[in-house]
Amino acid sequence: MSAQVSHAHFSRRTYLIGFLLSVVLTALPFWLVMTHALADPRVTAAVIVGSAFVQILVHTLCFLHVNSRVEGGWTLMAYIFTAVVVLICISGSLWIMHHLNTNMMPMPGTDLSTRP
Repeated sequence: MSAQVSHAHFSRRTYLIGFLLSVVLTALPFWLVMTHALADPRVTAAVIVGSAFVQILVHTLCFLHVNSRVEGGWTLMAYIFTAVVVLICISGSLWIMHHLNTNMMPMPGTDLSTRP
């Protein structure tokens, strides 16, 4: 007997849309950096970071199928909890590194080579 496998969230269209969006969201930042299309590097960095966040959402929705309907929403809640923990870790690390850089750098005009 052959067992019929049910793919509740399998859709060739969803995978194709996710693939095309992933290619565009990868190629766009690469093109911006290689051609220097934007004059301001801060704007280029903002576009790259924005593309990265959109690509995370595309992968989550199109390939991982994380939404509120799967498993009664528990998968989405676990994903949100993970995102919050990662955001806290990254922002806390950046905050600590900024303050270490600000407070631990040598004073201008101080010659450290003469100290024992």
